[in-house]
Order: sequence, then C-alpha cells, then structure tokens
Amino acid sequence: MPEQVPSAIVYGVIPPRFGSPPLRAVADRLPYLAGLGIDAVWLSPIAACPPGDFGYAVVDELAVRGDYGDEDDLRDLVRRAHAEGIRVLLDLLPNHTSRHHPFFTDGAHDDWNDRDADGRPTHYFDWTHLPNLNYDNPDVRAYVDRVFTHWVSGFDVDGFRVDACWGVQRRRPDYWPAWSRMLRDLKPGLLLIAEASARDEYWYESGYDLAYDWTDDLGRWAWEHVFADRGQIAARLDRALAADPHPERVFRFLDNNDTGPRFVTRYGPGLTRAAAALVLTLPGIPCVYTGEEVGAEYEPYGEAGVVDWDSDPHGLREWYRALCHLRASRPALRGAGWARAGIEPERGDCYAYVRGEADEAVLVLLNFGDDEARMQVTLPDGFDALAGATALVDVLGDAEVPGPGAGVPVPGGSARVLEPPR
Repeated sequence: MPEQVPSAIVYGVIPPRFGSPPLRAVADRLPYLAGLGIDAVWLSPIAACPPGDFGYAVVDELAVRGDYGDEDDLRDLVRRAHAEGIRVLLDLLPNHTSRHHPFFTDGAHDDWNDRDADGRPTHYFDWTHLPNLNYDNPDVRAYVDRVFTHWVSGFDVDGFRVDACWGVQRRRPDYWPAWSRMLRDLKPGLLLIAEASARDEYWYESGYDLAYDWTDDLGRWAWEHVFADRGQIAARLDRALAADPHPERVFRFLDNNDTGPRFVTRYGPGLTRAAAALVLTLPGIPCVYTGEEVGAEYEPYGEAGVVDWDSDPHGLREWYRALCHLRASRPALRGAGWARAGIEPERGDCYAYVRGEADEAVLVLLNFGDDEARMQVTLPDGFDALAGATALVDVLGDAEVPGPGAGVPVPGGSARVLEPPR
C-alpha cells in the first residue's frame, strides 16, 4: 500500500469529443487543462476495439485503436502532458475481452475464458458480448501483468483507472495485491484507481490508491439521489459521506462515462456550481469530466460529437478554474481532515464543514438553493481561529464577510471558502 494518497485533480477525457484525430486533439488541449488547474488526465479506453465502440469491448489490449491515432501520437501526448505537469492515466479492462477478441474466437485459448459448470462463458450483468477472463489460468494472469507493464514501460503512463476490477476480485481476490506490488516496483509513483466501491477496505489493502464513490451496491453512485430534493440535500449528503471509511481515498465526481445525461442537464447551472464546489473541496480525489466546466450537454455513449470549447453558456469555466487553483494552493483542501459544522437557521439545501487542522483550517459553506442564505455557523471544537474571527475572507470569491456567528451571506447556487484575515 502507498504511504499516502497522492494529490490530484483528474480530468476524465473522451478523446473523440476533443476533436480529430482524437489523441492529437487531446494533446493540443493540454495547455488549456493545465491552465484550468488539472494535473492528471484519465483517458477513456484507447486500446483496439470494434468500430464505433466506446472502448470497453477490447480486441487487442496491446495496440492503440487506429481511429484515435497511433503509438507515436500516444507517446507525444504523454510527453506533452508531462511537460505541462500533468500525469496520464489509462483506462484498462482486465476483467473481460470482447467476443470478437482472438482469445475468444481462435479456438486456441478456450481455457483463457471463465466458464460455468455447463462450460458456457460467464459474464456480468447483460454483458454477453464481454466474456470474463479465467484468472485461475496462470497464463491469463501473466498476460494481464504484461498488458499493464506494456503501457508503463513503453509509453511512460502514470497510472490506471481499472475497469470492472471488482469482477476479478470476485473470481481471484489474490490477484490485485500481487499486481499492485509488481507495478509499484516498476514505477513507484503510479496512481491506481479501482472502479469499485470506496466502502470496501479490500481495495486499499490490495494496493489501490482510490476507489469509486459508490454504495455497497455495485455501480450505484453514493450521491445518486442526494440532489433530487433540495430540502433533503444536507441529510442525504450526511448519510453518504458518513459511509466512507477513508474519505481521503474516494474518487469523487458529478459526471463520468456511466452517469448518463450530464449533471448540469439534470440539475441546472446553479446547483452545478454548488455541487462542483463540494467535489473540489471535500477530501478525496476530484474528477472533472469532458466538457463539464463549460456546461457541455451530451451522453457519453450517445451520438458522438466534439465539445464546443468556446461556448460556456452558464459561465462555469472560471468557477471551476477558481476551485481547482484554490485546491492546489490550500493544503487544508488536499488533506484528510474534515468535520461538519452546524448552521442556523437549519436548511436542507445548505451545508457547512471545516477542512484541515486547527489554525490552518478553512470553512466551506455551500448553498444548493436558488436564493441567498445567511448562515450562522457553529464550528466544532478545535478551530478557535475560525470560530473567534469577527470577519472572514472568502478566498474563493475574494470578499470579506462577517464572522461565523454573525450570519455569513452565501448567494444561491454558490459557495464560500473562508479563512481568517492574514
């Protein structure tokens, strides 16, 4: 297990939504992402797959898909990313292959596919086109090891988001600990993200840095119903956050490839602003997904299209930029420490917490409602500098506001990040 969780702001990238050819288009936008405050990009699957597939039906784990570019394009992307101070994470899927994969079709690898008692290939959910690999076969384990080392050794990538790793856990739970030790011997600083629930201690014991903000139900987002009723946001958020055994190891997001219509489509720009502030100020590693910061509206598995990066109809870009840069500049926002604060009058659409420790702490106030809220804040013990301040500085909005007991005004669909005057 790594000694401490790396700090990062991850940007989830769907390469063809950046332009054509996709890998070159992503590389060209790296300076923009660096300016936004991003320091890691997670590329959706770039390995060879059937035409038109999003990328999870891989037919060759060791080849760059031709419609995205070639190996030189990927190497150039990684080189340019590193020059901008950005790490590159690949999305690999070791649980299964495509039904069109040679391992499934050539007749020479029948023992590479997991099978039930009747000899039929197994799969999860309705993924009949994605047969599971047989991890009881040592050749399969050796091959998967080779796949991961191929991308590290040959392209100098900096980590992985590992798709459906929970499937391998079910069938061969001893694989991931050995795998993570092997990879960290190869490149110690790799960032390893499990597409699995952050509530399961197994992932940290197995050497992963982070896991997804899911409930105990496979694939169910912990915040799925949090924002559906504004009057219940605080209570629902309390329950979701209290279930995280290690809040600093949660991969947090509003959007990803599996969340369907974009958050801004479902909830509008005001609530999006407040929720973005939540993701970017809580413990854990935040993810901003393709076009989220400009209010792009699409469904990841829907009709392909390029994000209009010049359009920002809701004025979200500067808000995201300010949040990203603030997180980078304040150690309190990157550490593990956090504690709930009380609000009077109590409102279900408002939320408050302290980040950091003692005199270095900041106070985060969130208003998910439409109208301004005046929050009288009761701080937990141990935060005397914040509690005793007669005025506070909003380092997100560059304004001075009354101290916590006097009633801090927070505009609707917004947030304040407060610290004592320096």
